[in-house]
Amino acid sequence: MSYINENFLKLQENYLFSNISKKVDKYKKENPKKEIINLGIGDVTRPIIPECIKAMNKAINEMADEDTFKGYGPEQGYEFLRKAIVENDYKNRNIDIELDEIFISDGAKCDCGNILDIFSANNTIAITNPVYPVYIDTNVMTGGAGEYDSVTKTYKNIKYLKMIEENNFIPEIPKEKIDLIYLCFPNNPTGAVLNKKELKKWIQYAKKNNSIIFFDSAYEAFITEDDIPHSIYEIEGAKEVAIEFKSFSKTAGFTGLRCAYIVIPKELKGVTIKGEKISINKLWNRRVCTKFNGVSYIIQKAAEAIYTSQGKKQIQENINYYLENAHIIKEGLQNLGFKVYGGTNSPYIWLKVPENKTSWEFFDLLLEKLNIVGTPGSGFGINGEGYFRLTGFGTRDKTEEAMNRFNKYFYKK
Repeated sequence: MSYINENFLKLQENYLFSNISKKVDKYKKENPKKEIINLGIGDVTRPIIPECIKAMNKAINEMADEDTFKGYGPEQGYEFLRKAIVENDYKNRNIDIELDEIFISDGAKCDCGNILDIFSANNTIAITNPVYPVYIDTNVMTGGAGEYDSVTKTYKNIKYLKMIEENNFIPEIPKEKIDLIYLCFPNNPTGAVLNKKELKKWIQYAKKNNSIIFFDSAYEAFITEDDIPHSIYEIEGAKEVAIEFKSFSKTAGFTGLRCAYIVIPKELKGVTIKGEKISINKLWNRRVCTKFNGVSYIIQKAAEAIYTSQGKKQIQENINYYLENAHIIKEGLQNLGFKVYGGTNSPYIWLKVPENKTSWEFFDLLLEKLNIVGTPGSGFGINGEGYFRLTGFGTRDKTEEAMNRFNKYFYKK
């Protein structure tokens, strides 16, 4: 017999975004003349910046020349890109990160799931709720989440950290001991952030309890306020307790090119059942060398170009464009009386659904009456019910048109 990994059977049917796609596709087939505006899935719309295109073209030409051709690259990533990351993302913020603590990958989503390869399924897990679905689902796949409770809609072995209006969408520190903690700030989906004082509490907790924090910082480039850290390593002691995930997907529009990186400091240790301390960095390096052949040279040259003076300028123009879209959505919804969160340090708008509708009922209303697609909050977890996510990643004209449709339908209603 060929036995399967039965943990996959514990996954709840229909991944959030594929479920949305099915609903939208069905509506389009039934209403072919309707113009749909998608402010749902967090894909970008601005083209790759000229600096990156120029770098890729040069790299492509190198591949046509015997003297500059590149075959297999280093699994950890080319040194030129890791050096650019060290200088621009860390040294500029007075953070000491070494080249061999950075691993270039094909996406933060992949890293957030793959990191579980080097951890025991017996660890206790804490995940904020609402949350990006990949954290929950990958723990289910590895067997760490435990059995699913259909009544509470939770997994037995996961500690859910509430992010709700009453706590300003800032999760409370657990009272019990947790081994692995997922934090995403600026947060997807709520747009909430942690300031340095709040993040320091998590570092102190992790050190006290020998915990490891998985810090997803994919949206740090959208931070606009001064006291919000761009890296968890801005907090003293974080290198001993935290792994950081960063991505070029939203920062540089690489959703289709695929490039990101993970930082694992050498100070970070895990333990065996016998109590022996083991370097997490070495374990991850071994995993990478076994399961990964590295990101394309052409794509890594494009990523390096982000850090040139012209590249930084062009990237910032795109980020400002998306933030302005978020501002347009947020201000428009507030003027209509909606309770709205996020949109300041994040491209995401988190709005409270009106008239006691469920988040999926609101999804259907927007799709059918306004021809606008968003993301139901319940898809991010039980504490997302009654909320809805819109993104600033659309084009300007579509964003403005979407708000015109909101005004026509909801004004004085």
